[in-house]
Amino acid sequence: MSITRDMVATYRNPGQVFTRLSAMGQREDRALFWLIAACGLTFVGQWPKISRDAFLSGQDFTEALTGPLMAWVFFAPLLFYMLAGVLHLIVRIAGGKGKSYGARLALFWGFFASVPLLLLYGLTEGLAPGSGVAVVGALWVVAFVWFLFSGLKVAYWTGPLASAARGA
Repeated sequence: MSITRDMVATYRNPGQVFTRLSAMGQREDRALFWLIAACGLTFVGQWPKISRDAFLSGQDFTEALTGPLMAWVFFAPLLFYMLAGVLHLIVRIAGGKGKSYGARLALFWGFFASVPLLLLYGLTEGLAPGSGVAVVGALWVVAFVWFLFSGLKVAYWTGPLASAARGA
């Protein structure tokens, strides 16, 4: 299935999509691609707000992009890897049976699949600031948390990665 179809299907049934992704085996390159793509798209999603702020303050748009570029493209992936490690430890303490790859896959795919809402958030923040921004932001948080926990459930309790960790 294509990435875009998997993203759309994640909004309907994240557990099923994550089970299919887990069954493909441990592929760090694929997980890293989803993380880098999500971080890059999140950076692009901030352009409308950065452009508006730069215009209103008289700052050069290119200069205004420098900070978010460094944050999203260079530092955020490192933070996501650290967060995945912490998630793995928490889930293992809670009784989950799985490898750290499951936490990375759940976190990175959940973030990547929720990026369309982040793009909408950036567009709303840049073009129509106000209460709509909070609504779209809340929708993104709900979707991301739903995708993440669905992925962790499959990775550590019900899916192929958990079965492999149990030795089944």
